[in-house]
Amino acid sequence: MTMQRRTHLISIAGAALMALAAVAPAHAQSAVEKQLASERFTIVSPFPPGGPVDTLARVLSEGLAKRYGQAAVVENMAGAAGNIGIDKVKRAKGDGHTLLVVPAGNLTINPTLMPNFPFDIQKDFVPVTMLAKAPNVLVASPSAGIKSAKELVAQAKAKPGTLSYASPGVGSGLHLAGELFKQQAGIDLLHVPYKGTAPALNDVLGGVVPMMFSNLPATLPFIKNGKLVVLGVTEAKRTPAAPEIPTLAEQGIQGVAVTSWYGLLAPAGTPPAVAEQLAKDAAQMLAQPEVRERLKAQGMTEATMKPAEFAAYMRDETAMWARIIKARNIVAE
Repeated sequence: MTMQRRTHLISIAGAALMALAAVAPAHAQSAVEKQLASERFTIVSPFPPGGPVDTLARVLSEGLAKRYGQAAVVENMAGAAGNIGIDKVKRAKGDGHTLLVVPAGNLTINPTLMPNFPFDIQKDFVPVTMLAKAPNVLVASPSAGIKSAKELVAQAKAKPGTLSYASPGVGSGLHLAGELFKQQAGIDLLHVPYKGTAPALNDVLGGVVPMMFSNLPATLPFIKNGKLVVLGVTEAKRTPAAPEIPTLAEQGIQGVAVTSWYGLLAPAGTPPAVAEQLAKDAAQMLAQPEVRERLKAQGMTEATMKPAEFAAYMRDETAMWARIIKARNIVAE
């Protein structure tokens, strides 16, 4: 073969390789990614549209559709305190295509609080990742004349059992936050349960009940316009959503780092490699600047974990709430 002929063939081969590189995907899909790209996704939100659970479900549906080129739909299945939607995911095939977005209370409080809780969270589901956190705050009506958590503790100790706090209901995460606060601060407060956050918040705004623990997203507008006084945030550190609010720990009340959070679960039988891939996908989606801004608008911050870390976190928090529920003799209504 002549040198000219050899050079010509090498040029043709090089051109062919360049053409293949131009049409090749950015990275070769793994077997798990190919399996996830094989059919549509269903993300179940066990509550009505609107609110943080629905927001997170829609962020995931949009991200999964873009990532895998498959339809990804959100199904809002409200009812039975979230149990209808949770049951659908429990019964689904464990292949990563049916997923559950759910708040902490359904996973770590209800199993102890409800004597006939219909699920075994550890056996019926595979933890994928925590998705986001929304800090809780202790707020008071301006008419209560209380300016800080430290001042509240001093008043409660001076007049035991005379101050009260509202909650969305017996056994709710915000009720238990109040019980933990009482225990850690060594004070006695009267609990006034309501049927939901809205009526409880309305009565605190009206001065009927002096204070309550609430999610920051629900109270931030009222804090900003002066209709509520914020006494502290129940985070280990100040929250990026409102860094000007001091923590309870800064005011001498330790051990009340109670955060509302939202998780992603898959049905039992979902392979570990699939859960790992979905956790990785969720972390990438939630790290996008536009998504972070979307979460911030609802007072949430991205808080993803690997499946094993999330499973351990859930076990620890379940044990913590079980101790509080039993020690305070709290019974679901």
